[in-house]
Amino acid sequence: MPELTSYALDGAIATIAMDDGKVNALSPAMLGELMSGLERAEDDEAIVVLTGRASTFSAGFDLRVPPEGWPEMITAGARLAERIMSHPRPVIAACNGNAIAMGAFALLSCDYRVGVAGEHRIGLNEVAIGLTLPWFGVAIAHHRLTRPYFDRCAITGAVLGAEEAMRAGFLDELVAPEELPRAARRAADALAEINLDAHAATKLRVRAEALEGVREGIRRIEAGDP
Repeated sequence: MPELTSYALDGAIATIAMDDGKVNALSPAMLGELMSGLERAEDDEAIVVLTGRASTFSAGFDLRVPPEGWPEMITAGARLAERIMSHPRPVIAACNGNAIAMGAFALLSCDYRVGVAGEHRIGLNEVAIGLTLPWFGVAIAHHRLTRPYFDRCAITGAVLGAEEAMRAGFLDELVAPEELPRAARRAADALAEINLDAHAATKLRVRAEALEGVREGIRRIEAGDP
């Protein structure tokens, strides 16, 4: 089976790129590779740039997975979000374009999010396709989205254009598509200058409530209440 992600270390910066040749569906295999990449980056003591392919960051969970496989997949998604949110080094999202559902939760979990201007869609579309927002996702969205957008995006399934997504809290910066790699590198280089021990400790303090919400969401999945 071909690899769904790649890992490239350049100095103190590790780039983890998702590429399934399509929309970067977060299948159990993709989620497993992403977790391995984050662990490798921790071993390398590297700042992480997480990115996608072409005009897609990720379209979310793999809807082709049969129903009996969903609890495992949702748990893996929640654990990935937890890992990103608590990673000891900064994690930067270089969001190529579309980021939907679990793809948007991964985006929200990163420390700094650079997106591209253009006709892209970002949002939490679960209720629009008949899914109840998972508890772990509620905790992440509540932590990162502005208050009016949190309510709107969570309960209506709204997906937003790039500029509105930045106003909502999905993104921190917008650049032209051709500028994305350089912008992500600039962000990584800037974050390399902060005290990374203080960053790691403060991140856990600031996100303590959100991380507990994600962990409670994992416990609920295991109890049959995703």
